[in-house]
Amino acid sequence: MGQKTSPIGFRTGITLGWQSVWFAPKADYGGFLVEDQKIREYVDRKYNRQMPKGAVAKIEVIRTRNEVKVTLHSARPGVVIGPRGGEVDKLREELEEITGRKVTINVIEIKEPELNATLVAEAIAEQLSKRASFRRTMKQHCEATMNAGAKGVKIICGGRLAGSEMARRETQKLGSIPLHTLDANVDYAVATSRTTYGTIGVKVWIYKGKFGEEIEPRQTRRRRPPARPGSANRRGGGRPKAVPAQESRSTAKANAVTSPEQGDTKESSGTEGDSKSPS
Repeated sequence: MGQKTSPIGFRTGITLGWQSVWFAPKADYGGFLVEDQKIREYVDRKYNRQMPKGAVAKIEVIRTRNEVKVTLHSARPGVVIGPRGGEVDKLREELEEITGRKVTINVIEIKEPELNATLVAEAIAEQLSKRASFRRTMKQHCEATMNAGAKGVKIICGGRLAGSEMARRETQKLGSIPLHTLDANVDYAVATSRTTYGTIGVKVWIYKGKFGEEIEPRQTRRRRPPARPGSANRRGGGRPKAVPAQESRSTAKANAVTSPEQGDTKESSGTEGDSKSPS
């Protein structure tokens, strides 16, 4: 009991692919590993820690003999690519200086950010650093993830929540999270929220179903809360609605034609009415 493992590492090589794909002899292995870490830290610092944020959730590195291919999975590819691809060219030059090799960059869009554990964890951490209510924030993201089509979500926040003296953990869970099932597509991520009273850790698990299944988003309508008695008069809801000008004119014409009194006055006021009236 208590010997827990990361869902990503647990499935890597079985149902999930590796995030770094290359082969190196024993002498070069350590250098390549440090280079990969430098690339990930640089991209994360550039697009996730400063404005404008590119929301890069995953970085894949593929090495050939003379080239390094970097694939960025981003929810905001327009920020990463930049106008006319200027940001990508700038990033490629900076990564070539770090690695000393030719670098190719590819950007892939994340179409459902609510189903990505990294983006959800970073969003919660950012809101907590802005002094938002942790319970409301966790509940909102749980519901948004379930509405996007997830079959289960679990969020744990730990630390000095709401600035309390004693650190504690709070958990929100919807649906099911089968951690021991290797065939289950479970996404997991950790983020850190740095607040004025300390750091708060955020962990997110998202269960998307079995591998190969299509995710269907739910269509839920938000119900309006019932109106309080007397609220309509206070907000001006009891006032009669303004009638458009065209409708008011048409109703006035209809009343003029149908009412007999107005017709008599028209006949008597006009010249034709005087000629037709009996002498």
